[in-house]
Amino acid sequence: MTGKPLIILAGPTAVGKTALSIRLAKAAGAEIISADSMQVYRHMDIGSAKITKEEMAGVPHYLVDVLEPEEEFNVVRFQQMAKVAAHEIWERGKIPLVVGGTGFYIQALLYDIDFTENDGDESYRRELEQRAVSEQGASELYEMLKTADPGSAREIHPHNIKRIIRALEFYHQTGEKMSEHNEKQRQKESPYNYAYFVLTDERSRLYERIDRRVDLMMERGLLDEVRRLKERGVRRDSTSMQGLGYKELYAYLDGEYPFDEAIRIIKRDTRHFAKRQITWFKREKDVIWADRSVIGQDEDKLEAYMLGCLREKGIV
Repeated sequence: MTGKPLIILAGPTAVGKTALSIRLAKAAGAEIISADSMQVYRHMDIGSAKITKEEMAGVPHYLVDVLEPEEEFNVVRFQQMAKVAAHEIWERGKIPLVVGGTGFYIQALLYDIDFTENDGDESYRRELEQRAVSEQGASELYEMLKTADPGSAREIHPHNIKRIIRALEFYHQTGEKMSEHNEKQRQKESPYNYAYFVLTDERSRLYERIDRRVDLMMERGLLDEVRRLKERGVRRDSTSMQGLGYKELYAYLDGEYPFDEAIRIIKRDTRHFAKRQITWFKREKDVIWADRSVIGQDEDKLEAYMLGCLREKGIV
């Protein structure tokens, strides 16, 4: 395969990508680009499970701690920033290692998806945004999406207003279902010589890790982190506050439901999110599954397996 080398380490939330990514980066001569829609924000460390300076162990990281919580971050912006980072890494003779769980972001970079065709009229988006804030707004928009694009409705959580609006807007502007558009993009050839690893584990173990992680985040002070952001004036409908943990605790602080209920919802919705992530990765082509329940929980074995695959592809 021709093209510049690119390594991807994806997988559901809480599967253990961070620790493995550092080992892989050191072994393969790589630098890390985060494909995470929350770790990009400053002041949002606990709820995003952001990697610490110590955990980075000297491996350079890009797209971590670079935006303020009030700023917009989306797939187009990610693609632009990630391309710039990748070129810097190649120029230093290193390999970009893209790490994260946001499959759509990874797809946008890997296949160099062209988003310019969806840059048209903003009035329809504004109309949908106005509708979203009414009492039945979210459910009404989701019903619209189920009619217009059932495939996207299956992929998108009913509360993810931003993605629902984007899919409706895409359909309105192009007459094409976004789910079918994404499927076509998946058939594109990547310009890179890449290896696309998806780290996974058996479902029960993954769900246990998720519950444990949420408890740990609460112990570390996630509620105070959300309270500080709210006091700073970060709006509830801003992109940064759509992240799991932030969204639910903001609603708790607004008096929408009791504290215990907020924690229950965070755990439940994070499990659902992990399930949707796995479904997304299953539909991607040329994915190399690194299953902890098959290879083992031992990081040495996982690293050796991935390095073997990278050598076979001539990437390292």
